[in-house]
Amino acid sequence: MAAFVLLALLAVNLFTILRFWQDKKRAIAGEPRIAESDLLALAIFGGSPGALLASQLLRHKIRKQPFANHLHVIFGAQTGVLISLTFF
Repeated sequence: MAAFVLLALLAVNLFTILRFWQDKKRAIAGEPRIAESDLLALAIFGGSPGALLASQLLRHKIRKQPFANHLHVIFGAQTGVLISLTFF
């Protein structure tokens, strides 16, 4: 079961990185963008590490507010839950 959860999280994070990359390409090309709500939903469903990594590596949406704040809040909440589950 733990292996399945880890594989699912890996898949979500890889897909999240892909979607950030696609959004960056669309922004450069002037094409329709991926909705910020869709990118944040990926973060909520476990893709927050991938979202943070992609935003830094691609230099994409790192200064966009309130998006960046929302992403950091999601990551912080998920980290808090993980710590709670690990130690309590």
